[in-house]
This record gives sequence, structure tokens and C-alpha cells, in this order.
Amino acid sequence: MGPTKPPVDRWKLRTRTLTVGRLPLLAGIVNVTPDSFSDGGQFVESHAAIDRALGLVDEGADLLDVGGESTRPGAQPVSADEELRRVMPVLAALRDRTSVPVSIDTSKAAVARAALDAGVEVVNDVTALTADPAMLPLVAESGCGVCAMHMRGTPRSMQEDPAYDDVVAEVLGYLCARRDALVAAGVEQPRIALDPGIGFGKTTEHNLDLLRNASRFHELGCPVLVGHSRKQFIGRTLGEPDADRTPGTIGVALALARQRVQVLRVHDLGAVRRALVLFEAVGGIS
Repeated sequence: MGPTKPPVDRWKLRTRTLTVGRLPLLAGIVNVTPDSFSDGGQFVESHAAIDRALGLVDEGADLLDVGGESTRPGAQPVSADEELRRVMPVLAALRDRTSVPVSIDTSKAAVARAALDAGVEVVNDVTALTADPAMLPLVAESGCGVCAMHMRGTPRSMQEDPAYDDVVAEVLGYLCARRDALVAAGVEQPRIALDPGIGFGKTTEHNLDLLRNASRFHELGCPVLVGHSRKQFIGRTLGEPDADRTPGTIGVALALARQRVQVLRVHDLGAVRRALVLFEAVGGIS
């Protein structure tokens, strides 16, 4: 099923606007954590995370998404102080060393506030700004870009037998309600991106259903951001749980590009970008 309205082609951030062309924008993942599902511990030291981020810039990142708390299934929460200790040196360095806009992946207003003071352009909240009552007024006052994601439960509990009657309709309805709540609180709609939350309280079949129907989320009138990169459903769909998930990540990225999804959040940014360029060159995007 195609979208009922044309996909929006702009995402307004705090001090600039990202414009979407024929290919999706790519947000590079910078996990400053010891326990993220795919690259936990690789970039927990500030210098390694900074190098990782600058490498993603060289690969053509349109946005850098920095996070200091793992949201993998079963992840344990960390304090705001620990999250700040992890991310603030990285954010400070990126402010001075790149012009690529930076997003902070957090559900804590104290972390978001410090990150915004350090020049961050976007707050990316996996709880859709519901976990911390101070978050929504903070982002409304700051005028930053916002990404609100759907998640069933919490990272600790989200994969405990998730069930839906109609996963696409239910996630769509939730994101519509969160968009309206953000707008009512003073966040301009052009600043809002919405994320269906692949892997967050969904089975493999739920994830595949959402991805097949990604174009339906254009009905919401906001940029759609999808974070499918290296997630478990790829190995399970292939019947190879321990397989390299990069080829699967690329395959899904091409399918999402065909559906005009505006932003893809990925680890293997250079590989995904090259695949998208060739996909377009041979007519994969009409």
C-alpha cells in the first residue's frame, strides 16, 4: 500500500533544516556504552567514540546520533550522572570538530539539557518523551528537533511476549497521539520525526510487518526515522541467528528507500550509502 499523502521532505532542527532528496538521510550511530547489542564496549572510551563519529562523517553521515545508555533487550538503566560522564566529552569534541548536526539519544531531561547546551540539534527519545515529565517542556522551549519512538514496555521487559491485534495500526495510532501531544505542548510539527521502533517490543514478524508497511507512516505528516540496523530480526529471518547482519541491514535499507522513508539510523553507514547510490542509479527508486 502506498502513502496516502506525499512524504515530507524537510526536518527542522534547532538551528538548521535537513532536506531529504531522492535517497534517505543517514544517521550514524555512536554508542558510548559498554553493553549495546551490536557494538557495546567498542567506543565506550571518549577518544574511540569521537574517532567513530568523525569516521561516520567521512562516510557521509547527515546526522550523528550519540547515546550513553544501552536500550538493547534486557538492558539495565544507568544514572543521569553516568550517562553525562559518557557522552559530554564526545559532544564537546564534535561541536568543535564537525559541522554535521548531532542528536542525543536519551530519555532523561537532565542529559538532554546538558547536550542542548553543548550544541546538540536533536533529542532522540525511545520513550517518545514519556519517561521524564521534564522532557517535553524542555524540547518545546529549546526549539530543537525531536524524534519520538514507539516502544512496548521498557528495554528490560519489552521482548517478554509482545502482542498486537494489528501492529501497524497500533503503532501508527500511538505515534499519531504522541505527535499531537508534542504539538499541543508547543513543539512545531516540522521539528518532529517519528520512529516505529523496530525491535522495541516486537517479534520478528511484527518488525517485518512494520517494515513492509513503512510508507503508511507518511500519513503522519512527519519525517519517518527507522532504526533497523544489525537487529536480531535480520538473523532470525535468514535462519542464521549468528550471521553477519550487515547485508541484511543493506537489504532492508533499500526496501525502505523505495518507500521514501526519510531517515535511516545505521551502524554501517558507508556500506549503506554506497548501496543506496547504486540502487538509485539502476532505477531502484522510481
